[in-house]
Amino acid sequence: MTEHARYQIQKRKILESWIEQTLLYPERVDLLADIHGNTHYLKRIQDFGDRWLRVIVNPNIEPNRVVTVFFDRRVK
Repeated sequence: MTEHARYQIQKRKILESWIEQTLLYPERVDLLADIHGNTHYLKRIQDFGDRWLRVIVNPNIEPNRVVTVFFDRRVK
């Protein structure tokens, strides 16, 4: 996990368990979702008003690394 991701998790009060659930049981996975070739994992979090959590992972390095995490208001 990057320092940026750790900072965003703390700032946005995102629980580690929500991230784990999103990575293990995503409702949607977007491969090569951005210009950096990252994979985006999305899951609705019931405990947070059914908002969509987006976990962005860099799959091009070993081990894969969480780049950032946020609740995405754009997802419907």
